[in-house]
Amino acid sequence: MIDALPKGSVVAVVVTRHRRELLAQSLKVLASQTRVPDHLVVVDNGPDQPVGDLVEQCPIPSTYLASHRNLGGAGGFALGMLHALTLGAEWLWLADDDGRPADEHVLRTLLDTAEQRNLAAVSPVVANIDHPDKLAFPLRRGLTWKRGTDELGQDFLPGIASLFNGALFRASTVDVIGVPDYRLFFRGDEVEIHRRLVRTGVPFGTSLKATYLHPDGSDEFKPMLGGRFHAQDPENQVKRYYTYRNRGYLLSQPGMRKLGLLEVFRFGLYFLGVRKDPKAFAEWFKLVLQGRAEKFFRKR
Repeated sequence: MIDALPKGSVVAVVVTRHRRELLAQSLKVLASQTRVPDHLVVVDNGPDQPVGDLVEQCPIPSTYLASHRNLGGAGGFALGMLHALTLGAEWLWLADDDGRPADEHVLRTLLDTAEQRNLAAVSPVVANIDHPDKLAFPLRRGLTWKRGTDELGQDFLPGIASLFNGALFRASTVDVIGVPDYRLFFRGDEVEIHRRLVRTGVPFGTSLKATYLHPDGSDEFKPMLGGRFHAQDPENQVKRYYTYRNRGYLLSQPGMRKLGLLEVFRFGLYFLGVRKDPKAFAEWFKLVLQGRAEKFFRKR
């Protein structure tokens, strides 16, 4: 029986799979926060290589949820978030297992920012873990792409957030936007939650005073036309499958439909003009249509 959580409680939710060493580093930093989470929920999608002992060693009161079916990031966060709500969490702090807060003040800074600005959700800047002056993922602002952390500003970035890499949600926000769509499995689940936040109209954004470190993910984004456009081209077939299929579904949803024609132009330019690979363009188009038709079959 878990005791009732205190008023203003924060539950950290971490999803992991076969990343024992990275998870250990992440939990160490989570436990060292100046505002320590009141509870930790770890969803393990790979219990054939269990990490329950790491969770037990963590000084934060914890719950270890071993899933004997790989739920992906989407299902893992959905399960962890719902469990956090059942514990009585007032705030949910979401984190993947391969990243960690840059320092011990991140949670306190996010809480202060959310309270001062009355935000539904707030995220830290997600920086490259090997080069913290660079963003882990490029950020588009209009027709320009930002790659350095110093290009974002000094205080707060409204309406933009990286949601599964250290973002803090009010429990009442989850009541409104829901949890990630399990059908997406992984890739695109974060974009879908971002879409829901925008559609709902609740205030959210990125605190530029807090940083979360994550492995570099910018290599997937291939620049074109002098950097004015980028096309996402993952390095392996499984990632491409889920990225393009899920993107097809997302672009059929309210709030994103206007991007559809631009998407055809961008990827047509990339696959036909840059890579000169008509087969790759045909594969991309087929997966996009599959997503639009909501055919969420797993990649075997």
